[in-house]
Amino acid sequence: MTAPLPAWLTAQLGDLRQQRIAVDGKEVSWLERGSGRTVVFLHGNPTWGFLWRKVMLALEPSAYRCLAPDLMGLGYSSRITAEEHTLEAHAAWFGGWLDAMQLRDIIVVAQDWGGPIALRALADRPGLAAAIVLTNTVAGPPRADARPTFFHRFAHSRGLSDLVFRLGGFPQRTLWMAQHDRSSISGEVAAAYMAPLRGLSQNVAPLALARMVPLGDDHPSLAGLARCRDFVAGFTGPIELVWGVRDPILGRVIGHLERTLPQARVSRHEAGHFSPEEIPGPIADAVRSAAARLG
Repeated sequence: MTAPLPAWLTAQLGDLRQQRIAVDGKEVSWLERGSGRTVVFLHGNPTWGFLWRKVMLALEPSAYRCLAPDLMGLGYSSRITAEEHTLEAHAAWFGGWLDAMQLRDIIVVAQDWGGPIALRALADRPGLAAAIVLTNTVAGPPRADARPTFFHRFAHSRGLSDLVFRLGGFPQRTLWMAQHDRSSISGEVAAAYMAPLRGLSQNVAPLALARMVPLGDDHPSLAGLARCRDFVAGFTGPIELVWGVRDPILGRVIGHLERTLPQARVSRHEAGHFSPEEIPGPIADAVRSAAARLG
């Protein structure tokens, strides 16, 4: 079993509770709070359920049951090999957790890789999600004319990137650089993101997930990303897009998503990539809006 959270970190979580369950021989850890309509939050690279604490604490515990699982290889879920980090595998593990939890009519909230992983899992479970809230993520393959970021081009370069990511603790040591308000990830908050990734046996995921981003037409993530696009384009429930436009990685993706999802409600904000740290209120409002539209 995974060791319990250290006391200094638990103090930042308020009344959020850490839970664990076995899924396909692996252990999934998640944070939970409240009762009522179920809202599932899925983070991306290189964070964990801690990313959502402000949003979860902003939602009324009598109205919302908030669940924030850690992706496999990140946070306090089980570790896997670099080769096991694929979109299809992550979607299978997340989907297995959804099945094990016996959830229904959920609101799904996702950021970064959490978006495509959640959408890919939902594509195999039609009817499970009642509403979707996306923030600073993607919902399909890259545009044909999209130029990969320097971050992702560097991650795909072998050799130096292995040293910088694995030995240098990149990018978890520099999350503040992707923020509009760089003080939003500092001190004990920054330490909370670094804590579960300390040591070579623990920090395989950040580089592996960065390499899951396609750079060419033959990348293995493309088929799964196409499934995500087809699923969300045909989704008939409420969709909310809450965007940090100061995100140096995905800030400009909002224009493409608006064209792909004309039915979505959109709000733009002066925030960076890890938007739940800077704009938890608007994300919580989007959850409430989606829930109100569901009735």
